[in-house]
Amino acid sequence: MVTPALPPGLDDWLEAPRVRALNDRVVIAGRGYVLCWLQQALRARDNPVIDASVRLGNALALPVLVYHGVREDYPYASDRLHHFILGASRDLGTGCRERGIACVQHVDRDGHREKGLVHRLGANAAAIVLEDQPTFVARWQSDRVATRAAVPVYAVNAACMVPPAVLGDGIRGRSGFLRRHEPERAGWMQTEEVVAEVPAYAGPLPFSPDMVQTCDLDALVAGLAIDHSLPISDRHPAGRSAAEGRLRRLVTDVLPGYASARNDATRAEGASGLSPYLHFGVLGPREVMAAVAAADAASKHKAKFADELLGWREWFHYQARVLVAPERYDRVAGWAVDTLAHHAGDPRPELETVHALLRGETRDETWNACQKQFLLDGWMHNNLRMYWAKRIIAMTPSPEAAWATACYLNDRLSLDGRDPSTYGNIAAMFAGSPSDRERPIYGRVSTRGDGSTRHREGGDEWLAAAASRPVPLVSVPAEVPVDPYLTGEPTSPTVAR
Repeated sequence: MVTPALPPGLDDWLEAPRVRALNDRVVIAGRGYVLCWLQQALRARDNPVIDASVRLGNALALPVLVYHGVREDYPYASDRLHHFILGASRDLGTGCRERGIACVQHVDRDGHREKGLVHRLGANAAAIVLEDQPTFVARWQSDRVATRAAVPVYAVNAACMVPPAVLGDGIRGRSGFLRRHEPERAGWMQTEEVVAEVPAYAGPLPFSPDMVQTCDLDALVAGLAIDHSLPISDRHPAGRSAAEGRLRRLVTDVLPGYASARNDATRAEGASGLSPYLHFGVLGPREVMAAVAAADAASKHKAKFADELLGWREWFHYQARVLVAPERYDRVAGWAVDTLAHHAGDPRPELETVHALLRGETRDETWNACQKQFLLDGWMHNNLRMYWAKRIIAMTPSPEAAWATACYLNDRLSLDGRDPSTYGNIAAMFAGSPSDRERPIYGRVSTRGDGSTRHREGGDEWLAAAASRPVPLVSVPAEVPVDPYLTGEPTSPTVAR
């Protein structure tokens, strides 16, 4: 176990369940600040990464410098993702300054490159504190920084209300997870903002930060070398204000009927639509659950929402932390991989092209309705996601191609893609019950019909309208690209900025 040396009085900080040491370096006294590097937990309040940084900074009598950067070359970088991320980053900077904490940002682009910026900022840091994210770019970036840094690097879990480390190792199923998780929830609901005892850092920097708070985000994004064919989502505006509005909608419109309406994709008030804001950390689970607890809604609705947000979402996060790469096909249940492989050579009369799949123009009206939520809204109703993922298995040439296609569409189009929850949901749809009867193509993997939507009152009309929505002229690859993060540790591009 990595146990870096810390100044006296900080042993309890390192032992905190949210904190994990990524290397064995020693804190270097006399440096300028504690560097808090955020990649995805983009909120200034109720952010355990920032609070842990401030605790460490207070103990070392150092200020905290929060840094957030966005590159052009991460997989599937687009107007949609960049605009949402930068909108969150803008409000992150404002919120940090309100807390008396310096926050600097960098948007990587032609004429404004800053190679190795995290390492250069780390050269003046006593320690680096970053977020503990088990998927996609964040995981590889964090590990690489920890390997190269001359100072200790600590990862802090900000995505879960109950830190996964509290639950211990070896939980094999969701029922066992719930038995450990549910008794811990009350003790992790409360939060106390840590006040910085040292004035905000105002010293030299190795680069010229971008003024994200005052710049024209539309113009900035338009000038980047990213996918401009994928537009921003009007349904999910960027920023803290939009997230707070969505949280108010949850309390007033969604929660009072949640247990009965959540599976009905035809009802706008059935789903919270919070997942994009949770994925990018604009909202935290404690804040959401506090709003739920205070809401005027029946206990059955509150309990069902808690099961979705904590019982399922945090279960998928718990699983992801022990997987080498949660986005790889080898995370699917072994029996399911075997039975799908056994039927890989079965005739597949419903094969579709990448063009038809991406644009939602297949022969399956219901699937098209699902896919157009991804393509147009950057989000999909959970009940539709299950049908969508199941059907991809029959619409692609092989089980491996089905997984790659599902991850590609999810990661490129959805604002809550690249997440332990979305990968966990896809993996669950590639399995089911091993006792199911044998079927062509699927073997013993369960299938799913569209009756839960089509048989609703007005369901046929809703599906027809949803499937016929016009789509933008998005770029379509000749075949699903191979994401380097699916096949092992990526090579280029990986240098942190």
